[in-house]
Amino acid sequence: MNLKLELIVLPVSDVDRAKTFYEAVGFRLDLDRTAGDDWRAVHLTPPGSTCSIMFGRGLTSALPGSAQGLYLVVPDIERARAELIERGIEVSEVFHDAGGLFYHGHDGADVVHRAGQARVAGPHPDRADYGSFSTFSDPDGNGWVLQEVKKRAPGR
Repeated sequence: MNLKLELIVLPVSDVDRAKTFYEAVGFRLDLDRTAGDDWRAVHLTPPGSTCSIMFGRGLTSALPGSAQGLYLVVPDIERARAELIERGIEVSEVFHDAGGLFYHGHDGADVVHRAGQARVAGPHPDRADYGSFSTFSDPDGNGWVLQEVKKRAPGR
């Protein structure tokens, strides 16, 4: 059985403000539909992604800004960060984890940033795949992580 993650519902307080923000980030607008005053769905897709986001009215009871740790994988962290800044997005400096990379899984192939881990300025010293990060948030505080990956781990 294949299970493909294709949509993440984000909790936002102002639909139009969120739509403007994500379009500025570079997400493609796929849908903006309403059904009366109580329901609206805005669907956008990051460039190159098969997973999209949706937000609106009547879609979730989660608190605005409560979605955290949403990863966007990029081949060049510094270039991606610079492009977001050019688009008017406030983005953290590039960093890597002080304690090195956190490996999980039976083969040690998956690498993730450890939330709360001390950050060291600059990309990973070896530019290791999965080792360099930058962060930004939408206007409600939903948190995104850019992660540099040039060569995917086996099986990915």
